[in-house]
Amino acid sequence: MVGCAVVVSPDDPDATGSIVGDSIMQAEASNAAAAITSAPRRRSHIVVVAVVCVAIASALRSSAPAIGHIVRHRSRPYEGAKAEESSVYAARMERAVAVEPECWRRAGLVAAVEAGGTTVVPIEDATALIWADPQNPQLLPETVHDGLDWVQLPYAGIEPFLHMLDTKRIWTCGKGVYARPVAEAALAMTLAGFRNIVAYARETSWSGPVGQNLHGANVLILGGGGITEELLPLLAPFGCTTTVLRRSATPMDGASATATLDELDALLPAADVVILALALTPETEAVIGARQLELMKPTSWLVNVARGGHVDTDALVAALEAESIGGAALDVTDPEPLPDGHPLWTSPRCLITPHVANTPEMGLVLLADRVTENVRRYMANDELVGPADVAKGY
Repeated sequence: MVGCAVVVSPDDPDATGSIVGDSIMQAEASNAAAAITSAPRRRSHIVVVAVVCVAIASALRSSAPAIGHIVRHRSRPYEGAKAEESSVYAARMERAVAVEPECWRRAGLVAAVEAGGTTVVPIEDATALIWADPQNPQLLPETVHDGLDWVQLPYAGIEPFLHMLDTKRIWTCGKGVYARPVAEAALAMTLAGFRNIVAYARETSWSGPVGQNLHGANVLILGGGGITEELLPLLAPFGCTTTVLRRSATPMDGASATATLDELDALLPAADVVILALALTPETEAVIGARQLELMKPTSWLVNVARGGHVDTDALVAALEAESIGGAALDVTDPEPLPDGHPLWTSPRCLITPHVANTPEMGLVLLADRVTENVRRYMANDELVGPADVAKGY
């Protein structure tokens, strides 16, 4: 069944009409055409007749493969349609999201997908995957299939998944998702170190005064990502001089200065606290070693909320034992978990938290918000938030 309407122009008595669209039965085409032919033509009237046009029906039938092409190939919109409209249409028709594997986080992430405007499907029917279990990355390769064009990873750090990533699909991670709670932890650890809370908490008798102010301190931050973006406003009320080291010396809002990692050794002697908030890559592994610890002031603290691999652990133990730095506050260690009996556990100048700057319970709520946002974008064929750079490793 195909339909159209014919408009007879008052300025052209011989006009046969133009198609403006509607639908009636194809069988009525000849009768309707005859009615138009026999009707008296008047210049002052427009005769609109609904008629099925066999030629148009044939044209539409011949164009059916092209119309189907919109649905089958969402990445290549129908040539005769607006790209934006056809891609959104295709996305809604084809795109489907799975949440795997089964674990305690899955229910929350399923709800996040549904809040993004779609339902969760079995993995074999999915074109996108939300990976729910960061503790079991080894299960990912057997879950991913060729029909997936997007995979959302749960953490900002992608080291456990890095060897699995490819360029066949888009990979997104939790980049920036956990920045706020981790920045809060970095501030808390800095204050705990400066105020000697680490040592005082272990005392069994009254002791003498020890401490220094964060107000007006020189803060050196390694990394210019989401954690640093959240940390700089937290430091602002303390009137700190903040220097951020990143891949390029591009200015960063809230920072007093920016520089590159190549300038680390030159800047360490003036730092009152060195905060590690950068991605772990081959270039940043053991970025704080024996030489860097020797360059730090005897009162300077090292705070690590990034990855344990950024610090040469043996060199750090030696520096703490020699009292060549003020102390270290570590949310991450190398190795991790830190073994029982390791000398860092009993060092009076070392504060250790078991990688809880962002707890799983805190993180699930934040990850769910990111999943909802990215599912909305995915279904609308928009750019996704937090893409992982496979080449750079973060």
